[in-house]
Amino acid sequence: MKRAAIVATGLTKFNKTEKPLDSIMLSAIKPIFENTRNLDQKDVDVVLTSTNANKNYLANIISELSGIKPKISHSVESLCNSGTNSLVSAYAYVASGLAETALVVGAEKTDNPGLVLNWDVSRGEFRHPIFWASMFASAHMRKYGTSLEDLAYVSVKNHKNALDNPYAYFEKPFSLDDVMHSKSLTENVRLLDCSMPCDGSAAVLICSEEKAMKYADNPIWITGIGQKTISASFTKNDDLASMESTKTAVTDAYKMSNKNARDVDVVELHDAFSVCEIIELEDMGFCQKGQGSKFVRDLYDTGNKKINPRGGLIGAGHPLGATGLAQVVEICQQLGGKAGKRQVPGAKTGLVHNMSAGSTSSTVLVLET
Repeated sequence: MKRAAIVATGLTKFNKTEKPLDSIMLSAIKPIFENTRNLDQKDVDVVLTSTNANKNYLANIISELSGIKPKISHSVESLCNSGTNSLVSAYAYVASGLAETALVVGAEKTDNPGLVLNWDVSRGEFRHPIFWASMFASAHMRKYGTSLEDLAYVSVKNHKNALDNPYAYFEKPFSLDDVMHSKSLTENVRLLDCSMPCDGSAAVLICSEEKAMKYADNPIWITGIGQKTISASFTKNDDLASMESTKTAVTDAYKMSNKNARDVDVVELHDAFSVCEIIELEDMGFCQKGQGSKFVRDLYDTGNKKINPRGGLIGAGHPLGATGLAQVVEICQQLGGKAGKRQVPGAKTGLVHNMSAGSTSSTVLVLET
């Protein structure tokens, strides 16, 4: 298999606009062609689109609007995990030799379908994602003594980090008191414990090693990939204080990259809800089980931006089809030393974790300079 690298990225502001989905996507694609030397539309072999919108032939439409005539074009949908799923597909095309250059673009509108999985009738009336978040929180509280204040610190930290992210949905800080007294949605999920759906797009250009050297001085290499789907039904989770698909995906990604948690300098975790970040930190080996809350507080107290430097989904916003790719964009900026005030000093190895529907599926990527 060929090596594959990320050579360029594009990102839009996460907000709520009147722009249609294809227009938002084009806004993320434009800087890739403007800022990448020697790159022309004719050089792109693959165009993949990532979204939960019901848009027929979208990849072909985006190709035409971008002036690209690719060999391969199609859309990828996997709820919140769509972005990294599309990137892994692009990686496979390049690594296999079927393509040299692949453009991946993800986007979502606030009112796109895909926020609720109607198929899973086992959830009864509790189909909205806040209910699986509440079940995770209850399980972790029972098993490890996690408190509502522990959950609140995740939100406070990530909203603080988002202040240094010009593309973030939220542009104001929230105190511990703000989070603790925000509207209660369930007995242990408050409004500010949640990520916010919004409009937004992110794009990534992946190339073979030969093309990467042509287009970029310092490409970011994809060295580890792990993916796991355990079900579509949330009730198939065995231990709600842990995330089975995430543990499997990260183990495979570490193995492929010959890395472990100690080697990772900067991390983008899928904090759809506050409790998710605590559990994921534990399941991916960044701390012991039951120590996720303490780990988050230590990050906040010391101002360490290693985990979710752009503000995570909670601070930056969560346009489903764009989220995983936006996480990748952040890690590429970090590894390239281009993250500004968010920069984690000396970052050489980064990790992206993207998941769907209560961790029924997960993707983990290891990226390196």
